[in-house]
Amino acid sequence: MRPSVMRSAAQLLRRRNYSSASGQQARKVAILGAAGGIGQPLSLLMKLNPLVSSLSLYDIAATPGVAADVSHINSPALVKGFMADDQLAEALDGADLVIIPAGVPRKPGMTRDDLFNINAGIVKNLCTAIAKYCPNALVNMISNPVNSTVPIAAEVFKKAGTYDEKRLFGVTTLDVVRARTFYAGKANVDVNTVDVPVVGGHAGITILPLLTGIDFCHATPSTNALSAEEIKALTKRTQEGGTEVVEAKAGKGSATLSMAYAGAVFGDACLKGLNGVPDIVECSYVQSTVTELPFFASKVRLGKNGVEEVLGLGQLTQFEKDGLEALKGELKSSIEKGVAFTNAS
Repeated sequence: MRPSVMRSAAQLLRRRNYSSASGQQARKVAILGAAGGIGQPLSLLMKLNPLVSSLSLYDIAATPGVAADVSHINSPALVKGFMADDQLAEALDGADLVIIPAGVPRKPGMTRDDLFNINAGIVKNLCTAIAKYCPNALVNMISNPVNSTVPIAAEVFKKAGTYDEKRLFGVTTLDVVRARTFYAGKANVDVNTVDVPVVGGHAGITILPLLTGIDFCHATPSTNALSAEEIKALTKRTQEGGTEVVEAKAGKGSATLSMAYAGAVFGDACLKGLNGVPDIVECSYVQSTVTELPFFASKVRLGKNGVEEVLGLGQLTQFEKDGLEALKGELKSSIEKGVAFTNAS
């Protein structure tokens, strides 16, 4: 990549809160599942992040090649590749941030729940290692179904005596990215000025974008241009964004590139929070008291210890209230499934 092209890429990412390293502490980032469809572009994007001083890439196979490829990019982060169980400890040692895209991808006809039996075991094993080798790291969970894998991680950490609810995040940023894109297109506003909070969870009807612009917790810039039917359609498209990509790829993949971008944006926000940058607010699926559910996605304020504050939902429209009530049963079931899996195995 030519320097001018790399600078352009970095500038584009900064428009979505991708960071500048000026005067800030550099960090070690470990990506678990780095050779996969999400892991490879995510590794590329984190190599471009000036806050990353050390990039540790781990997978069960092929990681040395990915690491060699990414390491040739002329940005400061030092890259090492690690492969198989016997190298996992070294990959994690000293990590400030661990990002987990490991697991199998969705295929046509599959729901996120169909991935559970495979990905649940992978997440459990990786989190067991995190608890042992870098218990103070922030953990960003991308592996689906996030509604269940975050509770799995929490239970693993509890059993190990290392659980800190402020340091465990389900990455729901892709829902926000999609909602911003779809909202900007329909409302005919500059996408670079748009923010759309997405609350609830990270699958189907548990994804609830707040599109109405009633208060600071809702979409900005606010608009009166959207009808009730358009808001309903935008909500459904955001909820079904993953399926849209899976079907468009016709059996040859899922949302890997957009997910990698979203993972890099959220990872960057976590790094900035660790470095003490003020007022870093992103949506994430975390331990929460916003509703009666133990985990819930909403805006969170990030800081040196991870979550500084879990923000409320603001004033909801009746449509949003109905959506919130509709998602609770499915989200509760997914959380309980993750907890039961960990406690039974």
